[in-house]
Amino acid sequence: MVTEPESKFIRIDDQEIPFVHGQTIMDATLAAGVYIPHLCHFPGITPQGNCKLCTVEVDGKPLAACTSPAAAGQRIRNNTPELNESRKALTQMLFIEGNHICPSCEKTGNCPLQAMAYHLGMLHGHFPAQFPVREVDASHPTIMLDRDRCILCSLCVRASREVDGKNVFAIAGRGTHASLIVNTANGKLVDSDIEPSDLAARICPVGAILIKEHGYDAPIGKRIFDQHKINEIGLEKIYIAGAKSDDS
Repeated sequence: MVTEPESKFIRIDDQEIPFVHGQTIMDATLAAGVYIPHLCHFPGITPQGNCKLCTVEVDGKPLAACTSPAAAGQRIRNNTPELNESRKALTQMLFIEGNHICPSCEKTGNCPLQAMAYHLGMLHGHFPAQFPVREVDASHPTIMLDRDRCILCSLCVRASREVDGKNVFAIAGRGTHASLIVNTANGKLVDSDIEPSDLAARICPVGAILIKEHGYDAPIGKRIFDQHKINEIGLEKIYIAGAKSDDS
């Protein structure tokens, strides 16, 4: 006889939601249809808490919802002016630490970072732009790596290892010296075994990893965030489906 796992409950913004043993706060809230802002979390891939946007207050203590286990009786604050203001500041820093040229980026309208800025009411960068000089890797015949947009979420790193079984990418360095690298002898994508069908080639939430020869296929009005808001649950499936249609 198979016994169903016992459901317990957490309370988030005065809403009681169930969870089962092993779920994180993010797992439980997404299953209940409650949105916590995030960029580096993707269902089915090991969470790492890199972007910090999912920080919530758990019994008064700030914790990353994607890596913190749900526990019975937790009282969680999520959609508050203070937390959303902190998330907006984090999003502003992601913009000024890279070279995000939204009006001309082919990811515009399909970009979760851009959609997050809209969601949080971000109207400007606030902090001085850093205009970093970063290497663009166009060596691969079908995939391009533009580190100008990389926000170091590491989704491509984890997807390559855990889903594709290839270990194409890694994060090297720390702090302001951290960068996305390619695990080949010369550091170029052309010598890796990445393929356009790999999840690592499609999971990038910004325009750092792009499939070549399919730019701007979807016209304005038909892009993901022309039709959806980022706080809709389950949009990750639409991201991947949209990426696959790019090279159909």
